[in-house]
Amino acid sequence: MIIYNVTIKVSQEITDEWLLWMKEEHMPELLKTGLFTETRLCRLLEQDDSEGPTFSAQYTCDSLEDYQEYINSHSQFMREKGLKKFGNKFIAFRSVMAVED
Repeated sequence: MIIYNVTIKVSQEITDEWLLWMKEEHMPELLKTGLFTETRLCRLLEQDDSEGPTFSAQYTCDSLEDYQEYINSHSQFMREKGLKKFGNKFIAFRSVMAVED
């Protein structure tokens, strides 16, 4: 199992709108690609939130091939939607993890 993790620092001024967008639009849209089996949104604790909160959006898929298919076919479009909506009011970095059973 693979977890595609996106860590996002969100400007305080857009936090409520961003959270709503993530839960009601962005994450469901990623699931609709058929490449992910579940999503999870977590808020990081014990962080300096003076410039805004930090979140971890986690997307689980069954294989590295499914992840690569998402990256090749969908990721650019999905990233552009977030940038178009929120501009430079957030920063994100991505990582990919394998679940060790």
